[in-house]
Amino acid sequence: METRKIGNLEVSAVSFGCMGMTHTFGAAADKKEMTKILHAAVGHGYTHFDTAEVYTSDDGSDEHNEDLVGEALKPYRNKLTIATKFGISFAKTGFHYDVRPEKIRSSLETSLRRLQTDYVDLYYLHRYNPEDSIEEVASVMSQLIDEGKIRHWGLSVVGEDVIRRAHKVCPVTAVQNPYSLVDRKDEAQFHVYDELNIGLVAYTPLAKGFLSLAYDENTVFPDGDWRGRMGIFKAEGVESNKVIAEMVRSIAKEKNATPAQIALAWMVCKKPWIVPIPGTRNMDRMIENGQAANVKLSEVEIRDMDALLATLPLEENPLRR
Repeated sequence: METRKIGNLEVSAVSFGCMGMTHTFGAAADKKEMTKILHAAVGHGYTHFDTAEVYTSDDGSDEHNEDLVGEALKPYRNKLTIATKFGISFAKTGFHYDVRPEKIRSSLETSLRRLQTDYVDLYYLHRYNPEDSIEEVASVMSQLIDEGKIRHWGLSVVGEDVIRRAHKVCPVTAVQNPYSLVDRKDEAQFHVYDELNIGLVAYTPLAKGFLSLAYDENTVFPDGDWRGRMGIFKAEGVESNKVIAEMVRSIAKEKNATPAQIALAWMVCKKPWIVPIPGTRNMDRMIENGQAANVKLSEVEIRDMDALLATLPLEENPLRR
């Protein structure tokens, strides 16, 4: 698979979001099967794997995403970029934020132990709380880089002001924000990524699988699978995104590709610093996603797609409406 730069970090053009193997899609998947997929992903050219401190299982078991990723990728560690995140925990009332320097350091030590490594390639602040000082967080990141415990750092779900303030203290390598054909709001700050040499690591690039066109309003998701309560998979969501689905289906036919590959190729071909991180529990889907890096869309084709998208409204939280 071809590679590209996010900041000064070189990664596979399509990378792997590991969250869903243990989190958000019901009970954690079989560890042996997920390990096989992760091993195969390395063989298919994936070099960048994304996890987080809070990606535990949803079924009450002790399966932890970092444990899975660390054990599976240990044989290939020096050839890969492993990204994880800190700063939040889940509570009944929503996110609980904690970015005290001592908490950041203890979180990192726990992640290093689970990942079976002595450094993290890319360490993200998982969510920013406006009540916290982003400058103080950035200062801790600078210290951790100097100590060799992390090599790069990033921010997740943030806007321009926070990015610029953080970057002044310690250069930011990547921003992990939601971005897909149905969620294009991040384009408003593309100029920031260009200016500051920051990569966009696009999460939910397939809109939780919607853009694979494998699901519709009649799909019944397993117990515990968050998609069962997401509006995009209900009749209204399917109808409101019908134009996008038809566009993807048509281009996929022209390119002898799958709809998911077109959805990923659209962003990979749009900017050299965009890296999507689709996730899957399925071997064939992992291969399919990776091969999206080989699907080439011209500037004219991207422009035509964007022109159609520009006629559609940008709705808030399209995955949950």
